[in-house]
Amino acid sequence: MIFQNVTIGTNLRFNKVTNAWENIGNPIICKNVVIADGAKILGPIIIGENSVVAAGAIITKDIPANSVAYGVNQFKPKDGKYDLVFNSNMINFEKIIEANNKLIAKFGGNKQ
Repeated sequence: MIFQNVTIGTNLRFNKVTNAWENIGNPIICKNVVIADGAKILGPIIIGENSVVAAGAIITKDIPANSVAYGVNQFKPKDGKYDLVFNSNMINFEKIIEANNKLIAKFGGNKQ
C-alpha cells in the first residue's frame, strides 16, 4: 500500500573523478509493504517484506524484512503485536469522528 505524496525513484549521480555513474538502479519494494505519506525511497535498494516506511521518511539504504523505517535511513524491528497505518479490519469512521470531537472539545477548553 502506497499513500499520497510518496516518491520512489533513483538517486543516480555522475562521479567526475572516475568518469562513471554511481547508484545505478531503482528501489525494489517487496510484498506487504506499507509506505506512508510523503516518504522518499531512492536508489538501488530493497525494502523487505512486511515492512512499514513511516510518513516523511527518507530511505536510501536497504531495509530488512519486518521493519519500521523512519527518519533518514533509520529502522527498527516491527512489533508483531501491531499493524501500523493499515489493517484490513479498518476502524469505523464514526469512532474517528468521535475521537476528533473529543479533541476539539478539549482544545476549546484550553483557549488562552
